[in-house]
Order: sequence, then structure tokens, then C-alpha cells
Amino acid sequence: MQDAVNQKPDIALFSAGGAASLEWSPKFAEVGTTVVDNSSAWRMNAEKKLIVPEINAGELTKDDKIIANPNCSTIQMVMALAPLHKKYKIKRLVISTYQSISGTGVKAVQQLENEYKGIKGEMAYPYPIHRNALPHCDVFEDNGYTKEEMKLVRETQKILNDRTIAITATAVRIPVSGGHSESINVEFENEFDVAEVRKILHETDGVTLQDNLDTNTYPMPIYAHGKDDVFVGRIRRDESQPQTLNLWVVSDNLRKGAATNTIQIAEYLMANNLV
Repeated sequence: MQDAVNQKPDIALFSAGGAASLEWSPKFAEVGTTVVDNSSAWRMNAEKKLIVPEINAGELTKDDKIIANPNCSTIQMVMALAPLHKKYKIKRLVISTYQSISGTGVKAVQQLENEYKGIKGEMAYPYPIHRNALPHCDVFEDNGYTKEEMKLVRETQKILNDRTIAITATAVRIPVSGGHSESINVEFENEFDVAEVRKILHETDGVTLQDNLDTNTYPMPIYAHGKDDVFVGRIRRDESQPQTLNLWVVSDNLRKGAATNTIQIAEYLMANNLV
């Protein structure tokens, strides 16, 4: 790694875990390299920016030498919510996620494949994942929520630059090999029109609207797999309380949720002469 630091590259893309990022990102930054880090190491650091290019890349400057890439489940959600927050101002979010095993890593993918085949092998999870749903993504914090759930809270507030948004989440791991799905209940401070919501999302870069009940068109991981866009559908008013909307959001967690967003940050840096 020191050899790479000595070469003083313009940009270094990190996806080697938090410990490696904490150790080596500052060393690259010291020689003038801009680091785009895909781990959780720097996301909630008050001095580091948490970037989804379509939303807040304009905050970046040449002085930002360590830039954090958000969590996969956060990225796809804020892609759909940011334009709606700008128009109607979000008051509260209630989120339930249905997350791919690929978010855990290759060990989880192998566990599912073994279980499909009836083979006993190494376990990534404390229980079988085949024909199951685990309400347990990452480790539990003292408040009873998992780290994954609290990432949705903390990172969303930081990216949208609004700590007043009330957020609660339940994150669930399901036996899907690629693509996270999210059911999002959004309470706005201002009234909205559902047709206008669809229009806003349709016109948002990086978002694909899939919302036609007549043809059973709605987002699913099988369609999102291998694609860079975030897919939004099942848009409907919450009839149980005012100024509240339901959305179904799906994206490939390894593309826009990780690699694609990282590359987009790097492309923005280059296009705007920030490196």
C-alpha cells in the first residue's frame, strides 16, 4: 500500500473495510490524493462529506481529500426522497428494508447457494436464509436497533442536511442474491399531489419510475439487478393520516449502492477540476 501512496495518484478508491480506510486514507490525503471511501469509517465524521452526486456533490471542494460514500440502503432511498424533500419538506420517515444477501458478502452468497443445494457449510448468519427472513442486518446497538437501521437514520439526515427529520427503520435480510428493496412511508410538512410526485420522480436523474398498476409494473430486484438506476413505484397516498405517502424503492446494492456511486463521485471530481 505504501508503494501506492508514494505514487501520489490523483484519486484513490477505497473498498477494503473500515480499518484499512482509517489507517491509509489519511496517508493518501497527506500526499495530495483525494480518497473516495466506500466503508463506514468516515461517513459520520463531522469534518468529512457524505456524498450522493445527484444530491450534494456541489458541496465538494479541492480541500476535501477524504470523501465518504454512503451505505447502500441509504443511497437508494435518498435518491428518491431528495427531490420530494426539496418540494414538500419531509417531516418523518418509517422505513422497512428487504435487503439482498450480497450486502453481507461472499460468505452469505455461499450460504444461500449451499442451502439451495441442501449442503451444510459455513454460515454467514446465525440462522438459515433460504426460505427465511432475518430482521437482523449488522450488529445490534444499545438502543435495540441494528447498525444498518441507524445508518438509515444518521446518514439520511446528513445527506439531506436536515437533522429535524424523524426517522425509524427496520432492516431485514431476505434470500435475494442482488438488489435491496425498501418500503418507505413519508410524512411531509406540506400537502402534495400524487400525480406531481410521479412527475418529479420521473424527471429525476438516476431514478426510473415503474408505477403502472394496470400492467403490474412495479420495481423488483430481478429488474434492478445489474443496473445503475434507482427504481420507484407503488406510489400511493397513506389514507391513515394526512400529508403522508407510501413508496417502494429498489436498486442494485452493488451498483448505485456502492461501486457506481463511488465512480460517479470520482467523475464529478475530475469534471469539475477538483483533483
